[in-house]
This record gives sequence, structure tokens and C-alpha cells, in this order.
Amino acid sequence: MRTIALSRLHFPVTALGPGRRLGIWFQGCSIQCPGCISADTWPEGKGVTTIASVLDAVELWIREADGITISGGEPFDQPDALADLLRELRARSPVDTLVYSGYPFEALTGWLDRNPGLIDAIMTEPYDERSPQTLALRGSDNQSLHTLTALGRSRFGALDRPTGAFDRRLDVMFDPDGTVWLAGIPTRDDLERFRAGLEAAGHEVVL
Repeated sequence: MRTIALSRLHFPVTALGPGRRLGIWFQGCSIQCPGCISADTWPEGKGVTTIASVLDAVELWIREADGITISGGEPFDQPDALADLLRELRARSPVDTLVYSGYPFEALTGWLDRNPGLIDAIMTEPYDERSPQTLALRGSDNQSLHTLTALGRSRFGALDRPTGAFDRRLDVMFDPDGTVWLAGIPTRDDLERFRAGLEAAGHEVVL
């Protein structure tokens, strides 16, 4: 089965779409937006595994997930692996799939036409650290939410709106090696406040 480069898998993720979601982060990004919260996912050549291994790893989670969110990194830098993974996930679960991409929507229409029904909603356009942050699910307001299926419209139509206090929550996750990382869409002051609080408590912070 095809190989794929991933940064991490996690369940549950509650800050990147409705419900308790399976989160899949791709490794490698050619876009590299300034100010990106996930710069650790930019380098290529890391996290290479097989789609079969990914499916084994998420087998139990997929039964409990309310949805799937795929981010990165840039998922469409691995277009064939992305299609194969989504096809396998779709065969195992009827839940919605949200994909984040830094590419303009127009650049993805060919892939979407070749792979209909695999993505229910997609967030497109590069993160812009100069743009306001007033809209739900977006890191910056220039990003666009596209619902592609009836399920996508049902699940995400109400989320194409201004952000509320509940939207700006973050999931804090702990890896077995002691690494702590965040999932979600922070405001631009959140990470600095988080860093200052941890350093004040005597912790070393690497962002």
C-alpha cells in the first residue's frame, strides 16, 4: 500500500470542527506561511509510514469519532496519498471529513473533480498573519470554507460565521515522551501568554 508522511494522529480533537474528531496531520509543506502555528510540520522526509499502518492505528478511534479533520503540513502536497487515505477512511466510517489546505480553492478543483465525495468540507487559502481573526474555524479571515457535499453543508453550514468564545478553545495534548502540543486555532496573543505563563512557572518552552 502507498506510503504517506504524517506528523501526528490524535483522538479526540474538539477544536477543529464539530464533535469529537479524529485528527490527522500531514508532514511536509511547500507553502510555509509566515506565522504558522504548525511550522514543525513543514520539513519533508519525516514521519513516513504506510496507509495500512495509519488505518491500523486509528481502527478503534474511527468507531468513536464524530468526524475527521485533516491538516498539516499541506495535505495536497501528497495528493495521491491523500486520496488513498480518504478513500479508505470513507469505506470505514460515514462521518464527515474536513480538510485544511493552504492552496487557493481554484488550484484544487482538478483533484476534487477526480475524487468526488471524499471531502465534505475544505478550508482553503494560505494563512495570513496580517489578516483579522474574526471567523470561525479560520486562522485568518482570508481563508474560505467550502462545503462540497450534503453532509458537509449539514455539518459545516452553520459554522460559516463570526467566531464565538467557544470556537477559540484549544486542545492540549501530551505525548509519551513528555512533549506537550496544542491543536486548534489560537488568537495571535494566545501562544505568547501561554509561553509567559509556563516560563514564569519554571518550564522551558520551545515553540
